[in-house]
Amino acid sequence: MVYITSWDDFVERSVQLFRADPEKTRYVMKYRHSEGKLVLKVTDDNECIKFRTDQAQDAKKMEKLNNIFFTLMARGPDADISEVGGKEQMEAQAPKKGRGRKQ
Repeated sequence: MVYITSWDDFVERSVQLFRADPEKTRYVMKYRHSEGKLVLKVTDDNECIKFRTDQAQDAKKMEKLNNIFFTLMARGPDADISEVGGKEQMEAQAPKKGRGRKQ
């Protein structure tokens, strides 16, 4: 197990790990409330990389990583992840018009 200290390195290596073997790669999040720590782990049973943080602002980064993995799983490992964004980007795309149901 290797703890990666840089967020960008963790994201890059975890995406490479997923693209190398998408069938065996797993992504796990663990939050320990008593310690206030969040641990993210990506593994394919041969290599295991982890990222540990206690910063609340890293929750946004975790959300973006979730969206990257959802994109890779839905569109395939060769999907372009450069346009994947977080919650703010999705809300800013197109506001819904009207209220209630359509008739």
